[in-house]
Amino acid sequence: MRKSPKTAQMQIRVSANEKTAIQRAAARAGMDMSAYVLAQVLSVHGAQFQDCVRDCADSASQRFALAELNSLLLDFTAGELRSAIATPPPPGLSPFLGNYIAAMVEYACARRTIAAPQWTRSIAPLPEPWFGSALQNLRLYLLTHSPPPFRARNIFIDATLGDRV
Repeated sequence: MRKSPKTAQMQIRVSANEKTAIQRAAARAGMDMSAYVLAQVLSVHGAQFQDCVRDCADSASQRFALAELNSLLLDFTAGELRSAIATPPPPGLSPFLGNYIAAMVEYACARRTIAAPQWTRSIAPLPEPWFGSALQNLRLYLLTHSPPPFRARNIFIDATLGDRV
């Protein structure tokens, strides 16, 4: 995760009991109070997700960046996944990339039996089919074996190798 320099300060008012509770919780987590409060307020997993999405958009080798994002999503627990995908990807992604990322998120949500976020439904499926291979002989196989979230978005890939998409 990219870290920004800390150039601003914020102060909050809490009761003595609330401060003691925060201190105890931070100590249990092995963190100082500031780090603990920030971790509760700012989703570390969300930042990881957004960083990976930016890498997918910026990367010269998009395939590897997408594989990294897929691994990240599938490694999250259900709670971490909910936190990570609460905020939609940044605007300006290509239709293909937006659909691929939305399909990966929907696939990860299905595996964790949680609802996909609303923002995935706002991404219209690709108007033309996209195949993960240029080999004509594989198209029928890809049409019938692509994971459902990808098929619904007109993306046809093979996900049989290690269940990675």
